[in-house]
Amino acid sequence: MSTKADIRDTVEDISYDGNLNMAQEQSSRKGFCSVRHGLALILQLCNFSICTQQMNLSIAIPAMVNNTTPHSQPNASTEWPLTGTQDSQNETLKEFKALAPTYSWSPEIQGIILSSLNYGSFLAPIPSGYVAGIFGAKYVVGAGLVISSVLTLFIPLATNAGVALLIVLRIVQGIAQVMVLTGQYSIWVKWAPPLERSQLTTIAISGSLLGSFTVLLVGGLLCQTMGWPYVFYIFGGIGCACCLLWFPLTYDDPANHPFISAGEKRYIMCSLVQKDCSPSWSLPFKAMTKSLPLWAIAVSYFCEYWLFYTILAYTPTYINSVLQANLRDSGILSALPFVAGCICIILGGLLADFLLSRKILRLNTIRKLFTAIGVLFPSGILVSLPWVRYSHSMTMTFLVLSSAISSFCEAGSLVNFFDIAPRYTGFLKGLMQVFAHIAGAISPTVAGFFLSQDSDFGWRNVFLLSAGVNILGLVFYLIFGRADVQDWAKEQTFTHL
Repeated sequence: MSTKADIRDTVEDISYDGNLNMAQEQSSRKGFCSVRHGLALILQLCNFSICTQQMNLSIAIPAMVNNTTPHSQPNASTEWPLTGTQDSQNETLKEFKALAPTYSWSPEIQGIILSSLNYGSFLAPIPSGYVAGIFGAKYVVGAGLVISSVLTLFIPLATNAGVALLIVLRIVQGIAQVMVLTGQYSIWVKWAPPLERSQLTTIAISGSLLGSFTVLLVGGLLCQTMGWPYVFYIFGGIGCACCLLWFPLTYDDPANHPFISAGEKRYIMCSLVQKDCSPSWSLPFKAMTKSLPLWAIAVSYFCEYWLFYTILAYTPTYINSVLQANLRDSGILSALPFVAGCICIILGGLLADFLLSRKILRLNTIRKLFTAIGVLFPSGILVSLPWVRYSHSMTMTFLVLSSAISSFCEAGSLVNFFDIAPRYTGFLKGLMQVFAHIAGAISPTVAGFFLSQDSDFGWRNVFLLSAGVNILGLVFYLIFGRADVQDWAKEQTFTHL
């Protein structure tokens, strides 16, 4: 474990003339060819794999569920019927015939299955972030990626065995995925210069939206041509292949990386030497519980992820049921919002770092401005969706705009924990993930309840509730959010814990 003193000693060992600006200029010329940006791209690929494994059930479940047969046993396997109420559904059902079994799951059961990925996830973020912060993220992230990928391969077998086994598998898989999504942030404590923090983290996290785009784009086609089990086989296999890149190419500290140049190593370590980023076993729990800036981030995580998990779980279902699209078209249409989000999340990170490096706006202003943009506009757009449902083009435009603009939150409140307590980054990211996964465990289940009560007004109620929760979180964050290092996260308070 590297300490602040160790970093200073290492910097002195490097042949460095004391001119930090020279190191910055050398690094700037490297651009996206630098090792730190390469690490961001590897993490982008890992996040891509994890998100495809999160989303594959959402795109496959319309193919797995037979909605035309009477209710029977929750996991009863049936044949796809040859007829339906809509021409597009007739075509889809014929294409699915004999490819894979289907099940008579009610909307309530579907909501529970979709939510089950988050039921146990709140147990893992804090330990994952804490362990990754102390020992490094390489093996925490790698182990989570291996477990999640392997379990994805077994989902078709678990589905045939029964709903209960499928839910248990999804709970374990969710815990493994949290290890990846939480542990990776500890890497940036040692690798991300302060003026590049937003862009590096957003490049990495954009893999999640890219994964959503990919699985939605090809998932419906795979279901129709090969059968829904292949959605899990293919994306589980991709995750296993990512592990072969992760372990040999990733290092927790630039000082130990065998391929990094001396100039880039010098730049990274000198930019961080004044930051109090050294992790420790002890945690100031009492001070944390009294910290309103920390609570502001936590509330923001819960509220923003409430909307995110609702959209993540139900976008294919919304397009399939409201727009009456078959599964192939539903997957393609559902992918469009996520590719827009993938592009905008990177642009948002670059813009945030540009505004900060040019001293156009203060960091606190940047965080709050990006959060406000990422909450207010998408909330207004989604509330308007039920009134444009009869226009397919307007519906898709609204969905794309909502996803694109909401991605600005990644350079706002969702990365704010880096600013207020860099030395506790791993633990705090785990803590924030707890709030995110609690929202993820509740929101799809609530959405399923609304939709089972009234199919017409259910979507309106889902969007209204999500927008209301999101705006309440924004108000709390704007009032109490901060971007400066808190007293309890500074070195002088550490000895009193």
